[in-house]
Amino acid sequence: MSDISLQNFSYAYNHPKKVLHNINLTVESGSFSVVLGPSGAGKTTLCLAIAGAVPHYFGGSSAGEVHVAGIHTQKSTMHDLALTVGTVLQDYETQLVTMTVEEEVAFSLENIGTNPIEIAQRVKDSLEKVGLTGYDKEPVTALSGGQKQRLVLASVLATNPKILVLDEPTSALDPEGTASLYRLLGELNKEHGITILVVEHDIATLLPYADQFILLENGQLILSDTPENVLSFMNSQQIFVEAIPPLWQLKFQLEKQTTTQFGPWRREQDAITELRQFLLKEVAKDA
Repeated sequence: MSDISLQNFSYAYNHPKKVLHNINLTVESGSFSVVLGPSGAGKTTLCLAIAGAVPHYFGGSSAGEVHVAGIHTQKSTMHDLALTVGTVLQDYETQLVTMTVEEEVAFSLENIGTNPIEIAQRVKDSLEKVGLTGYDKEPVTALSGGQKQRLVLASVLATNPKILVLDEPTSALDPEGTASLYRLLGELNKEHGITILVVEHDIATLLPYADQFILLENGQLILSDTPENVLSFMNSQQIFVEAIPPLWQLKFQLEKQTTTQFGPWRREQDAITELRQFLLKEVAKDA
């Protein structure tokens, strides 16, 4: 069952050049999908289309259809879509609108008329999910960049969305913060069944969690498949090769030189284990 479906979808902002061209894409319910592609590929616009901001907020012209959890986005409203799709923008601080952490998480719930008792419980649960328990009375301005990002995520999670769309959410984070955020998203995906769609350049950080890579180039969908199949395609076709993780570049070189087929290296430990086994076999051959 799919949570996101685009059928022959094309879009242009207020000028003739199409930013997305004839996109046909399916994202299954409960998947962790990553949108890849060079600058100008249309990644952000794809996220905005799924969230409904394209075309409702940005205008422009579109063709084809986008369905999210059974909702036809062009025939719905951004308000209704926001109850199904939670969005975290690259410039996440623009999403913060209140004075304290508690008020920020409660804000969207108050706007949809949630009763105060339920709001209190949802604020508590959402802050716990993102590791901000005990920060409810803190001023938003006192939080670090990573904490502000988690607060935005908590505010989104409070509305119980089925789908989370995140556009380069780690652009302002250090490596430790990046790893922490993706561990959290991985938990939300596996333990709570939330469908994740994220734009990210640091592929290696996402490999342990992703089950679908979506490769865009020049506004067109090049390939949507498993991470290992998309990475192999990128390597063989020399498309966006600068994004291929160094370990996978090594993997492809070794496979070419030795005719050995290695497994999908989702984590560094996977690579270490297989390389150790490979070297032991090579030593045994020479003995």
